[in-house]
Amino acid sequence: MGCVQKMVYSLENPMGNSPDFVVQRSEKPRFPQRVNVFFELLALALLLASASVFHAQVVPAGRQGTLKLSAGVIGSGDTFQYGSRKMLGVGGFVDAETTGHFGIEAEGRWVEFHQTANVHAETYSIGGRYHLGFGRWQPYAKGLVGFANFNYPYNYAQGRYLVITAGGGVDFHLTHRIYLRAADFEYQNWPGFTYGSMNTMNASVGLKVRIF
Repeated sequence: MGCVQKMVYSLENPMGNSPDFVVQRSEKPRFPQRVNVFFELLALALLLASASVFHAQVVPAGRQGTLKLSAGVIGSGDTFQYGSRKMLGVGGFVDAETTGHFGIEAEGRWVEFHQTANVHAETYSIGGRYHLGFGRWQPYAKGLVGFANFNYPYNYAQGRYLVITAGGGVDFHLTHRIYLRAADFEYQNWPGFTYGSMNTMNASVGLKVRIF
């Protein structure tokens, strides 16, 4: 079994001064943890969406909604304020919504490609989504909240931080069940980052499949 150790590091800070800070590192593999967190977000999205459908069933008939559940994958280009890094990432998301305009989105992002000094990050978020329909086009806006794991240069340390996300984009209806995520943009704020509030931005494209 892997053990968790507390360690203190003083790292060079590309955003300002260089305070000492305490982090936790684990020798356990991170991949199972990523999968577990993503499915926990999926379960929460389904729970919230089910509550939304229950509410829709008790309102007047003309305002009722039907649950739609979709899942997708994305590829992204990401910019970190930390060292002005530009990286590539992949991700997965779940949209749970009714036939109305409001829904819920849960997503996981793994920004681990084109990295330098082994700096990489992963984020897990959930929140509200508002969409419109214009023929085959479905523009949307979203607000998410979650947490991020950040790996510092040369594996010296890892930190976990709150992440608040504002974003939007547009889906294109290709077939009855398949959508092209033609564009997705996010602005993320890490208010409790070790070296002061940090911002990241990403632009993504991908595919979404309606499950039911």
